Amino acid sequence: MKLITAVIKPFKLDDLREALQEIGVQGMTVTEVRGFGRQKGHTELYRGAEYVVDFLPKTKVEIAVDDSLMDLAIETISQAAKTDKVGDGKIFVTTLDEVVRIRTGETGASAV
Repeated sequence: MKLITAVIKPFKLDDLREALQEIGVQGMTVTEVRGFGRQKGHTELYRGAEYVVDFLPKTKVEIAVDDSLMDLAIETISQAAKTDKVGDGKIFVTTLDEVVRIRTGETGASAV
């Protein structure tokens, strides 16, 4: 089992959700986050005063998938979240040692 964490632009979330549903991903956790990378921040003007926005709004999506679905899920996320502009985001993959469904006690892939 793998945990795929993707940090994407917020307006790409619906596209990503639909694309992941089409390949059989049954659930995801979504968090609104803020951060920066190479994109850095930017300067905005508010009521005549300039201020720097260091942390940009992003959306963090976490999905747990079976190893056999990992490559397809990564490709799907890459295509659905891509805008060809700086700040499209990142995908992180970590190994899950164990998954347990609280309600039934199921473990492993059947718990997802």
